[in-house]
Amino acid sequence: MLDQIKSPADLRRLSKDQLKPLAKELREFVIQSVSQTGGHLSSNLGTVELTIALHYVFNTPEDRLVWDVGHQTYPHKILTGRKDKMATLRQLGGISGFPMRSESEYDAFGTAHSSTSISAALGMALGAKEQGLQRSSVAIIGDGAMSAGMAFEALNNAGIAECNILVILNDNDMSISPPVGALNRYLAQLMSGRFYASAKEAGKQILKGAPPLFELAKRFEEQAKGLVVPATLFEKFGFNYIGPIDGHDLDSLIPTLENIKNLKGPQFLHVVTRKGQGYKLAENDPVKYHGPGKFDPSIGIVAPSVAPKLTFSQVFGRWLCDMADSDKRLVGITPAMREGSGMVEFEQKFPSRYFDVGIAEQHALTFAAGLACEGMRPVVAIYSTFLQRAYDQLIHDVALQKLPLVLALDRAGIVGADGATHAGVFDIPFLRCIPNVSVACPADESECYKLLSTAFAQDHCVAVRYPRGSGVGTPLGSVHELLPFGKGEVRRLTTKDKAEKSRIAILAFGTLLYPSLAVGEKLDTTVVNMRWAKPLDVELLLEIARSHTAVVTVEEGALMGGAGSAVLEALQDANINIPVLRLGVADEFTVHGDPAKILSLLGLDAEGIEKSICDRFELV
Repeated sequence: MLDQIKSPADLRRLSKDQLKPLAKELREFVIQSVSQTGGHLSSNLGTVELTIALHYVFNTPEDRLVWDVGHQTYPHKILTGRKDKMATLRQLGGISGFPMRSESEYDAFGTAHSSTSISAALGMALGAKEQGLQRSSVAIIGDGAMSAGMAFEALNNAGIAECNILVILNDNDMSISPPVGALNRYLAQLMSGRFYASAKEAGKQILKGAPPLFELAKRFEEQAKGLVVPATLFEKFGFNYIGPIDGHDLDSLIPTLENIKNLKGPQFLHVVTRKGQGYKLAENDPVKYHGPGKFDPSIGIVAPSVAPKLTFSQVFGRWLCDMADSDKRLVGITPAMREGSGMVEFEQKFPSRYFDVGIAEQHALTFAAGLACEGMRPVVAIYSTFLQRAYDQLIHDVALQKLPLVLALDRAGIVGADGATHAGVFDIPFLRCIPNVSVACPADESECYKLLSTAFAQDHCVAVRYPRGSGVGTPLGSVHELLPFGKGEVRRLTTKDKAEKSRIAILAFGTLLYPSLAVGEKLDTTVVNMRWAKPLDVELLLEIARSHTAVVTVEEGALMGGAGSAVLEALQDANINIPVLRLGVADEFTVHGDPAKILSLLGLDAEGIEKSICDRFELV
């Protein structure tokens, strides 16, 4: 049956009795597909029935569906004509793991960061109203994303907006009792029906003339709904709350959505789903199966027989535990990225000093600032791409007050399959322009470990940026071993005579030091491990500039305003005129795919660096 669905129009031609077997096929296809490509699994298995119901009831793409975060949209992609492309998921030249407006007309809004759906759907609803268009606008948001302030800002605005918007809370983790039995289903459909809505409005108008009776009726309604769920919060925002209903029960989902579609004003539907639904291994461990690589569905995820090299996230996790043992002031903070940031062991060992603030990056920074004010030494573990969301707090609450804070910037640089939405390429430009903020760029695991200790010892905010995955495998050393603040090192010195035209120095920032060293050996160039994007080691830079005929900067980040720009600024300030070739990420968003392939496309592997140098300086 799934092969016959080329678009939601085909889905809507099916009878309701055909939808359950279709859901079974769709779920099996998601499991088989993700097992071959890797990607997000648990979240997608949890939205199979909800996706079918939405496309069955609403006239997509005319009606707008906005999926918050968007990592749960594989069923949506499959039902909207991309089933045959799922084998290319998250690969170079293939389809994205998130909604993309440029990929399909059914992807109403590009999402990959959390808590944006309600704002976008509200904008779409009001835009349609202004143009006199009769279309539905639906935001599907998870309980984790609902914890972010932006979601509540949007609810606050939407509740007073005179437009038709539906917010669906996909609740798969909150400690709310699941819906049980036929009574709950009946109540959900009743509360979404026209009679209930009309009676409720009429009752309001009648009882407003008798305030005591109106207040009594209002309290009775709140208590009645409270027997099913705590609905009062969303009602206070101005929404008509419906639910909770079973998000895997098509017999409940479809009639409820059909009723809601005909209601006016802001509607809030609470559905309860289960991550990993239909695949026992994922149901039992949804975190493990959140974003797996390739695996055999019949066996599940199997740990490699040979222990892999430590990832940079694991290096950070070890450092965090080691430093916490050494300094009782250390507290660790994460905005809902415990596993991704390598903080599981820290939480287990130091539960009272571990703070997961939820998907709330802005709060995380100001919360850390408050801790720093009281003499604590906060370490905020945050992905580079998510730090962008707390820029004002970083400037106003941390830097302006010169508070000591360590920012452990994971996923700095190219992230691979997650693509442009998660690429950490902007942190050097947006950090180095802020006073009282320094930026360290470790080249390997050992430097990462030591630079974290160095950052922890400073009296101001220091960001240590490191990439996703593993490095070359250098040993970590001691937590008390620091590297000189703001100082780089010469790793290779050219043997060429100073007078020769080809006396070139490569200044590497971060892990691209190692391909730069390979190029240095091949072209006999000087190679410098700069270590710090801010403060720049100006003394070393000027020494190199005066003894070489050209400089090449290499960074895994945006060129505009990046480390290479810092080098140009320092040379100009010193009135040194020397050719400078800057290599990094150009003024465009990166694509998704294998990280090594992306670096190659950007000319940031050894072969690309060599070619750029030879082309620029006419070397044979």
